[in-house]
Amino acid sequence: MNVLQRFYQEHPNLSAWIVLSIGMLIIVVWSARDVGFLPGQWVALGIATILLAGLCVWIISWEDEEEGE
Repeated sequence: MNVLQRFYQEHPNLSAWIVLSIGMLIIVVWSARDVGFLPGQWVALGIATILLAGLCVWIISWEDEEEGE
């Protein structure tokens, strides 16, 4: 547990990206499970979801930078 706490303290944005990506992937897979995607489409959807989660964390981090100034 101490390892996770230390990782979060050293890399808060990366930690948020990982957690948000996992949550978003679970929601996307659950929502699209009956659509009938091909494996390549699932991979593309997963990559797009992970990149979107990273973009969300990056945009939210702008607000943290403004508060620090």
